[in-house]
Amino acid sequence: MTDLLLADATLLDPARGTRRPGAVLVRDGRIADIAEGAAPGVPGGAKRIDCAGRILAPGLIDMRAFVGEPGAEHRETLASASAAAAAGGVTTLVCMPDTNPVMDGPAIVDFVLRRARDTACVTVLPAAAITKGLAGREMTEFGLLQEAGAVAFTDGLRAVTDAQVMRRALTYARDFGALLMQHVEEPSLAAEGVMNEGELASRLGLMGVPREAETLMLERDIRLARLTGARYHAAMISCADSVEIVRRAKQDGLPVSCGVSVNNLVLNENDIGHYRTFCRLSPPLRDEADRQAVVAALAEGVIDVVVSDHNPQDADTKRLPFAEAANGALGIETLLGAAMRLVHTGDLTLERLLAALTIGPARLLGQPSGRLAAGAPADLVLIDPDLPYVLDKRHLKSRSKNSPFDEARLQGAAVLTLAGGRIVHAVDDLAAAA
Repeated sequence: MTDLLLADATLLDPARGTRRPGAVLVRDGRIADIAEGAAPGVPGGAKRIDCAGRILAPGLIDMRAFVGEPGAEHRETLASASAAAAAGGVTTLVCMPDTNPVMDGPAIVDFVLRRARDTACVTVLPAAAITKGLAGREMTEFGLLQEAGAVAFTDGLRAVTDAQVMRRALTYARDFGALLMQHVEEPSLAAEGVMNEGELASRLGLMGVPREAETLMLERDIRLARLTGARYHAAMISCADSVEIVRRAKQDGLPVSCGVSVNNLVLNENDIGHYRTFCRLSPPLRDEADRQAVVAALAEGVIDVVVSDHNPQDADTKRLPFAEAANGALGIETLLGAAMRLVHTGDLTLERLLAALTIGPARLLGQPSGRLAAGAPADLVLIDPDLPYVLDKRHLKSRSKNSPFDEARLQGAAVLTLAGGRIVHAVDDLAAAA
């Protein structure tokens, strides 16, 4: 592997909250050295890449992505998902267990890891199921799944509704030091709802999902986390009431964390417009007051991570009336560009945004990435924060094309991505230099 010197960069390390000019030397898949100020001489045999003052940061870590393999390769594969991730500056993605067969046994976890080593260009970390078949009744073997390589446990888009099963799962998670990630939605309350419950849903003639479907599940889970002492992570929260619940839990010293989908950060229910099925999501897009509340919570640090909630759907499940369309949208390739809207509007600093996309998830998952430090994995992204473009779904790397940001004007993109020291994405001028 050729040594690389990434020179004349603005080094942004979210782990320390620093931003300074400098250069990074990459050797054997790791960060060999970091020089501040003027670039040092190019070591013998190394290749110099001029970063032209752009932001060099740790590669992004996406804690929630559906990759489709095995069982739904028509929607996405590990190869296509990783290509999309690389184009978006994501160097590590956590894949959900709702595959076919479900990722509820060591053999499936091992298959995904081996398949990712063969076909993926970024790091893929499997999250195993909490319950067998995602049925919510019988727990999986946490210890065996961890040994096989599972980094967390979740039932994907399904919540564990049985309180006794959830209590036992949290108890086992505590004993194994595992992270439990819950989709906080009470299915009986969500029922046939397809968007945020409120005036707009009534005017559109659509069934609504009340905020209480989220907050009731979240309240119950946090009480169980208090009872068991386990590490609990609410995969995605979407409303002001949930922010207050998590804030109180953290103030009480509970090992509780939470994430938010980039969709709920930058879009609201009005983006559904004339029944745009690309905006049918779970959790649903909330009203503007809730959107502002989660943005403020992210800036404050109440929300720990930002996720893409990458869940590609094929055309047949989206070209339907809104109430009949499937939940889900692309997100991994547009994660950075969409989130940069909050930086350009002044709602977030770039340091805070990148912390929620790098060191935040790295700490939760116990991964060595997410930081700019000598010896750390050379998972890096070079960001041009001012690069303007109009998103064209035809150019997306994912197999499916259902992006809620199709034809949106975005500003800020990954122009170079390194995974394990290897260049896995580069725009034209940097590709030529590399």
